[in-house]
Amino acid sequence: MLTLLRTIREILVRWWSEFTLQTKLMAGATLVVSLIMSGLTFWAVNTIQQDAHLNDTRFGRDLGLLLAANVAPMVADHNRTELARFSHQFYSSTSSIRYMLYADADGEIFFGIPFSDSEVQNSLTIRRRIQLPENFADRSELPMVRQHITPDGEVTDVFIPLLHNGKYLGVLAIGTNPNPTVVTSSSLTRDVTIAVFVSIWVMVILGAVFNALQITKPIKELLVGVKNIAAGNFQQRIDLPFGGELGELILSFNDMAERLERYEEQNIEELTAEKAKLETLVTTIADGAVLLDTDMHIVLVNPTARRLFGWEGRSLVGENILHHLPSAVRVELTRPLYQLTGSQTPKTGLPATVSLREASEYRISLPEPTNRTVRILLTTVLDQYRDSLKGVAMTVQDITREVELNDAKSQFISNVSHELRTPLFNIKSFIETLHEYGEELSQEERREFLETANHETDRLTRLVNDVLDLSRLESCKVYHLEPVDIVSPVEQTLRTYQLTAKDKGIELRYEIVPTLPSVIGNYDLLLQVFTNLVGNSLKFTQPGGQVVIRVYPLEDRDHPVHGLFNPAADKATMSPTKFVRVEVSDTGIGIDMEDQEAIFDRFFRVENRVHTLEGTGLGLSIVRNIIERHNSKVQLVSEVGIGTTFWFDLATYQEPAKTPEHRPTEADPLPAAVNE
Repeated sequence: MLTLLRTIREILVRWWSEFTLQTKLMAGATLVVSLIMSGLTFWAVNTIQQDAHLNDTRFGRDLGLLLAANVAPMVADHNRTELARFSHQFYSSTSSIRYMLYADADGEIFFGIPFSDSEVQNSLTIRRRIQLPENFADRSELPMVRQHITPDGEVTDVFIPLLHNGKYLGVLAIGTNPNPTVVTSSSLTRDVTIAVFVSIWVMVILGAVFNALQITKPIKELLVGVKNIAAGNFQQRIDLPFGGELGELILSFNDMAERLERYEEQNIEELTAEKAKLETLVTTIADGAVLLDTDMHIVLVNPTARRLFGWEGRSLVGENILHHLPSAVRVELTRPLYQLTGSQTPKTGLPATVSLREASEYRISLPEPTNRTVRILLTTVLDQYRDSLKGVAMTVQDITREVELNDAKSQFISNVSHELRTPLFNIKSFIETLHEYGEELSQEERREFLETANHETDRLTRLVNDVLDLSRLESCKVYHLEPVDIVSPVEQTLRTYQLTAKDKGIELRYEIVPTLPSVIGNYDLLLQVFTNLVGNSLKFTQPGGQVVIRVYPLEDRDHPVHGLFNPAADKATMSPTKFVRVEVSDTGIGIDMEDQEAIFDRFFRVENRVHTLEGTGLGLSIVRNIIERHNSKVQLVSEVGIGTTFWFDLATYQEPAKTPEHRPTEADPLPAAVNE
């Protein structure tokens, strides 16, 4: 029921709000006049009815007293025949009497007109009585008067006590009809009042119709015209045949519309150009940009944001952004967006507090469409007074590379610190021991301590050199690439490690195809590659194993190498299809499959898992960077317990094609100096 009442109230409020102010004032005035007339009518009718009731009461009381004085002796003598004759004669002589009832002292009715004794009482009916107050006979000799409504109209009841010689004999009850003249006058007054009330409303309605036809129509036309002008339709004109002030208003409106139309024609190209510039700027910026209104509906989104959120090919303008954001972003930004826009929160349904803070930043990891990290900046868009929210601007930056670089830097610093701390601690420990207890140690113990310190110093030197080499390789330094005989760095590497291999009982050899062409490379860098690879192979190969360097030509390859770092060195060129493959194989412990993906990372060491030999963990990272400097890629094949093979390809060197020497002829023009 409450819902129905609330709905009716909303309908009435909406209906009333559609009226103009003039109509509302007219309706209010009409209602006030109608209420005043209704009040006057009610007061007049009520006064007339009260006077009629008073007159009827007086008439009934006087008539009852007169009748009671005449019939009391008859009742005292029990002369009911005379009582009946007199009563009938009295009843027939006037139309004001509705009924007459006689009751004894006990209240039992024994005679009545238009009733008879047989109608009042028989064997099948209950004895009827007049129930009066207990002290009615003793209270007063005045009659008791009351009024009640019957289907035939109002009746005035008068109860008169029958007294004879001071003795209470019973009661006489008569009912009198109201005065017909008064009733007719009251009805006429009501009819006239109703007619006046209806006439007022009819006149008001006719006046409203006239007002709508003569005054409201041009005002409504002007209102429609103003709305069209506000919507950008500057071709709107009003053509109504009105003079006076309304006519001047219509002419002024048409003149304004004409001026605005000319202004639009003059500035439309400039506005279009500015809009195109803005759209181009938003479209071409590197960061993602999304513009929202106060209801979190998308107003503008650029291609970068579509790519980062996986929105390519989807129409999103006008959609709620929370329905389309990736789940990780939606979880992070739902509450901030509701707080910024002041919308109802999804859980409580209560209005959120509007926050006019200018910007808030969030860093979120996106697992899809690709695994990346983004920085999202939410900025409120305020009006020119900076006190009203117009929307929210969302800037999306892809900081995946930045995060990876920061993580790599932190990991690098941590690893370098750890690797430097171990040899420095060992050197300091042995030197302190020699310094404090040198005299107590034997010559052999002192030599052992010094050898250990020297070994740790060499280890520290290697680590520092590797870090410096890796830093140079990862910098923007340009290395000079030139034709290199690949056999030279291979032989020098074997000479360097031949004694080490012999001491460990490992066979170290190379297999090189004769008459290999020179390769494009840097001799020192290639020598460092062979040194690191062969050193690792000897480190992880057991006695009795072997380490082999193989070099052989490749005639074709599906993906030619493009672009050297110094392609103009000595005017050397390279064939896009001829390469030399270099392999370094060993029969060592091998590399587990889960380690092969990280083997080239800085400070990653297999010995961390197999607990064998020491190393800096930078050798293979240096190898990878050097080979990438040669526009190639180092790869590996390994099996635990069988061995490992590292291989890479180097582009071969070819002599540049010689251009045939041009011999001047008579047709050739002479040099300028000669012509002069």
